[in-house]
Amino acid sequence: MDKFRKLVAIEPLGLTPEAVGRLGDYAEKLVFFDDIPQDDRTVADRIGDADAVLLSHTSRITDRAMAACPEIRYIGMCCSLYSPESANVDIIYARNHGIEVSGIRDYGDEGVVEYAVSELVRCLHGFGQEPWYGVPREITGLRAGFLGLGKSGGMIADALRFFGAEISYFSRSEKALAAAKGYRYLQPGDLMEANDVVFCCLNRNTVLLHEDEFRRFGNHRILFNTGLSPAWDEEPFLGWLENDNLCFCDTVMALGGEKFLNHPHVRCMQVSSGRTAQSFERMSGKVLDNLVRFLHK
Repeated sequence: MDKFRKLVAIEPLGLTPEAVGRLGDYAEKLVFFDDIPQDDRTVADRIGDADAVLLSHTSRITDRAMAACPEIRYIGMCCSLYSPESANVDIIYARNHGIEVSGIRDYGDEGVVEYAVSELVRCLHGFGQEPWYGVPREITGLRAGFLGLGKSGGMIADALRFFGAEISYFSRSEKALAAAKGYRYLQPGDLMEANDVVFCCLNRNTVLLHEDEFRRFGNHRILFNTGLSPAWDEEPFLGWLENDNLCFCDTVMALGGEKFLNHPHVRCMQVSSGRTAQSFERMSGKVLDNLVRFLHK
């Protein structure tokens, strides 16, 4: 198997120590940086003459950075890659210039499911807070809607169905498996109107909630966002938040910024619920598999 001439990790990656140790099997020279680059110039300077690059979700590699580093032939994303539009690497530029970009999927979903179920149960039962409906209640019979029914959304939906929730969803297309489980397919506005709690499980920079959707969602409702960016327009979100509603996000990125953290109707953990010991192991294995797959071509 061939090796890369020089592999650069432009920021902390979250790989396990075992995986970091194995990187030496795939590159003649390794370079690691322990902070996050703040601009294209820094990214390009760190990459330099490397032919392979690794990054996490906290940095970007733009067309400008790649243009300044003509030796690149492989970029490995140690984070999710769902679509070119949501990626933190300019996938289109890379493809047009013969640079392969690989990302990973489905490595931190279990922790996200546990976060969503845990916060919902605490809210409904009143653990450490007033019960949302005045008296403790179960998930049984709760109307739960999902914007996005990919891996994590599907897992949360299945978990809530296990507890007796009624599930509906919107995605780019209807899913036969979801229909077989009895999940109803609804358009976003109809979904907001039909449910007590809505979970946004969308790709980065996907916005589906606008003024009409929030108007139809109504009052005394619960909104979860487990994506990497807000799933809503800010102004109608703020208007909805001022009423008797609650918004749960695990990260500040999902919430839309620190300016919302002190809002009395916001519950933000300020941590990525998918970043668990097990997720790092799953991520590390997939990152190494991608490296090997490329080198074996």
